[in-house]
Amino acid sequence: MRPQDRLAVIQRCVVREMARLGQEFTADGEVVRGPGTTAVAVREHPGDEGAGHVDLGFVLHLGRADAPVVWDCAAGLGKTEEEKLANAVRMWATTTASVLVELRDGHGGLADHADHPELPGWHAVQGPAAVFGFGNERLAGWLAEHRVLPALAPALLPELAGRRLHGVKLFLGGKSGDDVAEVRVNGEVSEAASAALRALDWPRGERLCWARLFVLLAAPGAADPGPETSSAGALTPAPTRPGTPAAARPRGLFSRWRQARRAGR
Repeated sequence: MRPQDRLAVIQRCVVREMARLGQEFTADGEVVRGPGTTAVAVREHPGDEGAGHVDLGFVLHLGRADAPVVWDCAAGLGKTEEEKLANAVRMWATTTASVLVELRDGHGGLADHADHPELPGWHAVQGPAAVFGFGNERLAGWLAEHRVLPALAPALLPELAGRRLHGVKLFLGGKSGDDVAEVRVNGEVSEAASAALRALDWPRGERLCWARLFVLLAAPGAADPGPETSSAGALTPAPTRPGTPAAARPRGLFSRWRQARRAGR
């Protein structure tokens, strides 16, 4: 597939998947524009495996040079390249875009908010987990019962200097004797956090099963890019729902994944 055809397919899929999240996006040249100053940028995925991969960057303030852009890559399976791209965008939308929309809107409907004592000064917005493969109920159940992010905090904290907003992607699974555990911070593999994730006692079965999840860590003043900023350009904090403390424990990643499946997202 030619690069321009790939771009067109990816952009159409982004428009469709963002609509499932209640967001109206429209392809406009090299980007897909969304509400306010948001947009999604697309870049070519490097390497020979690029046919089923997408690299997407969620732009919080289009046109502002200092605005954060949260990049993430996702892979999709399918019989054709178009089907692979569509599934990759769907995976990205479920686990990553839902968190970005929640960060901007702050209503608590798409992802969970938490302030973990193990990560002082960082507010976590944690999206649904996508759990797939054979016997995925065991791995999904483990994720629902365990607080993975705080367990990785000692390895993550050194990675959080210099920015007010960090995207953290976790990918874990495989099978007994052939497992994989990878943590990426702002797109770069964190060896220490990956080793900490591998050391956790998540279930390894005899058949292949994986999980992917995405978390945003925001410093004070960067929790919600929103439509309005202060005169200095600082981002205002995310609004909290009445009666819901900001530090409330999340409902659990898998509970949101199951709801998303039932809703057809």
